[in-house]
Amino acid sequence: MKRCFDFCIGLLVLLALLPVFFFVSILIYYKLGSPIIFIQERPGLRKKVFKMMKFRTMLNSLDQNGVILPDEQRMTTFGSFLRSSSLDELPGLINVLKGDMSLVGPRPLLVEYLPLYTKDQARRHDVRPGITGWAQVNGRNAISWEDKFALDIFYVDNRSIWFDVKILFMTVKKVVYRDGISAAGEVTMSKFTGKKP
Repeated sequence: MKRCFDFCIGLLVLLALLPVFFFVSILIYYKLGSPIIFIQERPGLRKKVFKMMKFRTMLNSLDQNGVILPDEQRMTTFGSFLRSSSLDELPGLINVLKGDMSLVGPRPLLVEYLPLYTKDQARRHDVRPGITGWAQVNGRNAISWEDKFALDIFYVDNRSIWFDVKILFMTVKKVVYRDGISAAGEVTMSKFTGKKP
């Protein structure tokens, strides 16, 4: 039932926002260049790796040694707007239609984090990752990793269609108010090291 819900709602939203999708694509090409879509491998259901899609939000700037610059030096005002408005997440709807992701679930993190999780934290991979989730509507990137994982596990243990609907409505409110976009002193979220505070 959840997969059917994801596919139907995801398809309707994607079709409704196609003009926005194309307009944002043109702006990204003009302001940031190509590629327009940022693709990165992320672990999904049962830790199976898939290629997650997002709109690109950063420049590909390199230092004099050819090493890519830190995120805060590559982020532009336009890129920050895409993230704060969550427009960068629109291509994720394609992942939802493909079955890699759900509309609601724990956010897919980096593959390199997999060996760092505790046994309980790893349970976040018992469900499909989501475009939005319980952690996103309760602090997003402004809360600690430990709190974020606790919220993810709460979702895994209490998931239902009605819970998903509640989270989707809460997500709209968060997007409107642009709440919890980044951690203090960070462009997005500090890197997870697996260490306890």
